[in-house]
Amino acid sequence: MATKIRLSRGGSKKRPHYSIVVADSRKPRDGRFLEKLGTYNPLLPKDHEERVRINLERVQAWLDHGAVPTDRVSRMLEARGVLSTKKRDNPNKGTPGKAAQERAAARAEKQAAAAESESAE
Repeated sequence: MATKIRLSRGGSKKRPHYSIVVADSRKPRDGRFLEKLGTYNPLLPKDHEERVRINLERVQAWLDHGAVPTDRVSRMLEARGVLSTKKRDNPNKGTPGKAAQERAAARAEKQAAAAESESAE
């Protein structure tokens, strides 16, 4: 069975809180899970001690059994020192799309033509 350590959402509309659970990867997000490992409350300040509560011993046991954490949970575990930090670098994320690049090139051509006509006078 492929297990994942992931977040399961609870709470009402616009007031979320999450449980950190181990679940079969084929089950729905808020569906049946194998074990609850902790909680996450995103509404609390980042430095608040109750924002993320994790049973690190059980997490390590599940990791040893082959459970794979999701990206968000792995960031929480990296902050606690359970996992080694991964390099997250996407150099293409900040580049503009094709249409925006074409508009920028057209704008640069216009400015170059305007500067050339001013220098010719």
